[in-house]
Amino acid sequence: MKSNLGTTDKIIRIIIALVIGVLYFTNNISGLFGTILLIVAIILALTVLINFCPLYFLLGLRTNKKV
Repeated sequence: MKSNLGTTDKIIRIIIALVIGVLYFTNNISGLFGTILLIVAIILALTVLINFCPLYFLLGLRTNKKV
């Protein structure tokens, strides 16, 4: 798996994941909607950790400058 995430993309994903996590664990979002958002936050965090986004791969996108 080649890296397809740039630095800005990683920062944005981490911020979104953190915001969703805080909102979920402070009970500002709950129920099915909250659970779905929490799963999205986990996926965003995992893609940052592995430095690869499968959706970007399928769409042929990349946000990093390196080849």
